[in-house]
Amino acid sequence: MLHLSVALCVLNDTYREAERLGVEVEGVAVEADGNFDDEWRSTGIEYCVTLDSRAPVEALERLGAVIDEVAEIPRAVRAGAPVRKRI
Repeated sequence: MLHLSVALCVLNDTYREAERLGVEVEGVAVEADGNFDDEWRSTGIEYCVTLDSRAPVEALERLGAVIDEVAEIPRAVRAGAPVRKRI
């Protein structure tokens, strides 16, 4: 679920930021993968975005950089946060 949430956030933000930046995107595929150690702690997540677009390479690279900067779930995972059970 952790990897899926990263992928879905990046997918959603790709469409949002493409529209904001005026980059035409016909389709988006996002893959996310990672592992866990023996104590079920994430060892990191990697994601890959494949775009179906006729936009210039420079525009797509800029879009990718913006997405990596603003995507909320990847940012939260990178920053780390305590998770506690509420009683």
